[in-house]
Amino acid sequence: MKQLRKIIEINEELCDGCGQCLPNCAEGSLAIVDGKAKLVAENLCDGLGACLGVCPNGALTIRERTADVFDEEAVETHLHNRRQNPPTSCQVANAPEMLGAGSVAGSHNWPVKLRLVPPTAPFLQNADLLITADCCPIACRDIHEKYFDGRVVLAGCPKFDDKEEQIQRLAAIFRGNTLKSLTLLIMDVPCCSAFVGIVREALKTAGCAVALRTVTISRLGQEAAAQRLVA
Repeated sequence: MKQLRKIIEINEELCDGCGQCLPNCAEGSLAIVDGKAKLVAENLCDGLGACLGVCPNGALTIRERTADVFDEEAVETHLHNRRQNPPTSCQVANAPEMLGAGSVAGSHNWPVKLRLVPPTAPFLQNADLLITADCCPIACRDIHEKYFDGRVVLAGCPKFDDKEEQIQRLAAIFRGNTLKSLTLLIMDVPCCSAFVGIVREALKTAGCAVALRTVTISRLGQEAAAQRLVA
């Protein structure tokens, strides 16, 4: 049944597929398809606009038009099915024992900030993914040669960036891409240790059980420790 009501509208010319709107839609009515945000089904959108304020490009608006009636039971079924049948493309191969093993010169991806990277970005597929805390590149002067070359690099801050947003963004990345390896680079300071929990929670949310290699950089810019964790 259809009725005149408020519903989300997406301007595809403005949408860059960053995915920041997805975690703010409690009904799961939005998805990234072919690099653009799409409405999964009209009856899943309540039209309240909780996703509006997070779009950096203003691609989301609420308009009044004839649409399928919002269906809470359909939302529950949709969310249940998504939890029970997560995508299986998040399998990650074990990281090499040495970070430099098998790398090639250069790391070419943009954007690099975790909160700005679309989970559907082509450079994420089949990548050796390295997630680094924002402070590491400043503290470690030879970080490019030691850790970045040959890897797709994403940067974030476990202290000042939104924790839940980071978990959801990483979970979307893990769900939608097959990665060759996964490495986390953190500083040897208390606030940075939270990044390990964020990445592991994202792997759990995505339904991935993979090896995560963590490397800790000292305040003097030297490698202080490295270990492999089971997510």
